[in-house]
This record gives sequence, structure tokens and C-alpha cells, in this order.
Amino acid sequence: MEEVKLLGCWASPFSTRANMALKLKGLQYEYMEENIPFNKSPELLKYNPIHKKIPVLLHNGKPIVESLVILEYIDETWKEGTPLLPKDPKQRAMARFWAKFIDEKCLPEMLKLCYDSNNEVKVKAKGELHELLKLLENELIKDNNNFFGGDTTIAYIEIVSILLTYWLGVIQEALEVDILKKEEFPNICAWVDKSMSCIYIKEHLPPREKLLAFYKNYVKPLMLPSNELSQ
Repeated sequence: MEEVKLLGCWASPFSTRANMALKLKGLQYEYMEENIPFNKSPELLKYNPIHKKIPVLLHNGKPIVESLVILEYIDETWKEGTPLLPKDPKQRAMARFWAKFIDEKCLPEMLKLCYDSNNEVKVKAKGELHELLKLLENELIKDNNNFFGGDTTIAYIEIVSILLTYWLGVIQEALEVDILKKEEFPNICAWVDKSMSCIYIKEHLPPREKLLAFYKNYVKPLMLPSNELSQ
């Protein structure tokens, strides 16, 4: 009998990704909540000794770490369930490309916005994130609004992009700053609305008010220069 466990944290978008993928495949698994960052369990330190981070997927005692790697492992191991990555090689490559764009480009700026103690760094990160969102907005325009989630299928990129479609909105409110303005990013905002209207996605996200309270405990409002405040 297969043994599947997931070590995660309710407030983590990366744990939520793994949860969503496992549920989408219809798998039975044990979820183990970690008290991040205060009290990492012996299991977490044992199975992810290099990064000491969640999520960690345990399949028959063998650990798989990092959320994007976990999603691909789930898709390749349990082929009988709903496919996560597209079958078409080009579409699969593009899904991987934009997943890396979110995690390698957008995520670092979001982390600086949230946790850097230097307000100048936070202001610069806001500007960098703004430019990255412009790139994404342009891609949505070129793709005739059929970019992420062009149909009703919930799969790899829809799961990965919750970092932008859900967490970014919570972070904005916690920081008391408006980054994703509808008049400036109409296509991204339409994509966010579409994603958040999907019942499957909504059912597997942490409650917004609970998540907002969590972030308000850990982030400081962004102090913008006076010239930005007047815009």
C-alpha cells in the first residue's frame, strides 16, 4: 500500500500548491502541519536537511521537495488522475517558463516587500514588481486574454499562479499599498477574477481574513515617498 504524506503550512502558497495537486489527482494522503518558522519538526529537518523548508512530499518514505518539483512528480507518478501539465510539448514548456517567471522573478520582489527591514529596498521592490506585472499584462494582451486558464481546466499553471491571483492581493492589503490597479492592469485583474471565481481553487485556499491577519503580524506597511502618495 502506498504511503503519501505532505509536510506543509496552511499560510504557505507553496504548500497550498501541493495540496491542490494531490486533491486534483484524487489521492489519499496524510497532511502534517508545520509550525513555520518557529518550531520546525524533526521530520522536516530529517527529510529536507538542505533547505529546511516546506512543502515536503513523502512518497513511501522518500522525500520530494520544492513545490514546482513536487507538482511535476505528482503528475508523472499518478498518471491516471487529472493531468497537471499540458500534453503538447510547446504548451508544457510555456507552462514551465511562466511558473519559473512567477517563482524566480516575482516571488523575490514580493519577499522583499514583505520582510526587508530597509524601506528603500521595499520601495525598489515595489517598482520591480510593477515592471514584472507589466510584462505579464502584455503577455495576456498578446494571447487574447487566453493566457493562464484559457479554458475551464484547472492544472499546473493555475495552481502555481495562486501566488499572484490570491496571495498578492492579501499582501497588498497587509502592506497598505495598491500595486495591482485595475485601470493599469485590466487583463491581469480579469484573470485574477476568473481564477477566484473557480470553485475548485476557492475551496482549497486558506480563508482570506485569517491569511490577512497572519501577514499583518509579520509585515510592516510600506512607507512610500510623498510623490508616490499623491498619485
